[in-house]
Amino acid sequence: MAEETAVLEQKPLEKKKEGLFSKKNRKLISDPMDDDNPITVQVLGICSALAITVQLNNAVIMTVSVLFVLVLGNMIISALRNIIPSRIRIIVQLVVVATLVILVDLLLKAYVYDVSKAVGVYVGLIITNCIIMGRFEAFAMGNKVWPSALDGFGNAIAYGLILVIVAFFRELFGSGSLFGIQLLGDATAGTGLYSMGYMNNNLMILPPMALIIVGIIIWIQRARNTKLIEEN
Repeated sequence: MAEETAVLEQKPLEKKKEGLFSKKNRKLISDPMDDDNPITVQVLGICSALAITVQLNNAVIMTVSVLFVLVLGNMIISALRNIIPSRIRIIVQLVVVATLVILVDLLLKAYVYDVSKAVGVYVGLIITNCIIMGRFEAFAMGNKVWPSALDGFGNAIAYGLILVIVAFFRELFGSGSLFGIQLLGDATAGTGLYSMGYMNNNLMILPPMALIIVGIIIWIQRARNTKLIEEN
């Protein structure tokens, strides 16, 4: 019995293999949704929240575009992290994100040309989106491919969620529609709510209103999660 115990003590402890969706990996998706949201907590990507959220359709297209670029970009940077010279890592990151953005732009022009004309300028600005470069530098450069993919997915979805919420209220109350479909009636013909004197709020389609809605979301988030409130 003593000999068996000695043999067991000599055997090295095997390191448990981490599952694809372990608790640690799931946090890479869940944390950006609340505690570490790229827009409401990190205050990144605000420009697109102001510019692209006049229509819900544009917000969804931007979300899908950022999701594609960030997930693939994170995976590529992670796979190359050990061979990228430190002095040129930012240049390499820019080349990767620019290549992916060009690919997204070409796909939009090929399959949804009308949408491409509306959001094409803003899709190009993904290259300078602080969220993209921030995740490349802060996470993908120091982690393996799978966690980097999850990190990209979580941050892109969290970013897109804010865009969709802002666009929902701006389009509904600014134009009376969602995805271009009139829900409150026809303002020109005076049907629906418009027959009762309702008027679209033109302030909703102006960029400052997007900032106000984002501010309200931040207020609600901090009221619900008080640990996000900075101590003075």
